[in-house]
Amino acid sequence: MISHLTLGTNNLELAIKYYDQLLKLFGAKQIAKTDQVVFYAFADSSTKFAITKPYDGHVATSGNGTMLALKAPNEQLVNEAYNLAINLGSECEGQPGPRDNGAYTAAYFRDLDGNKLVVFYRPDK
Repeated sequence: MISHLTLGTNNLELAIKYYDQLLKLFGAKQIAKTDQVVFYAFADSSTKFAITKPYDGHVATSGNGTMLALKAPNEQLVNEAYNLAINLGSECEGQPGPRDNGAYTAAYFRDLDGNKLVVFYRPDK
């Protein structure tokens, strides 16, 4: 079982403003905060999400091939989350639309530190 996922940031306060707004769409709330890290919890999951300034004091960097996936309950939330992310300063990595011959709908973007995220909706079969 995964306890939590962590992404690095070089500006924790700016990242908190970004993720507070984005993750609110998914029902997430801050559950712990220090001057180094903030943790979010989701209503229907035991897995947490954290953003942190690197503890080693070096610059936070995004991982090539690293991506955080947020599961949406419908296509409308995929669009809403993508539009909000772009309005908050995200870089587009793939506009909302069907993927894998229509098997699911997804939108890809990078947060303010360059971390890649996807919001997706896959209908239950």
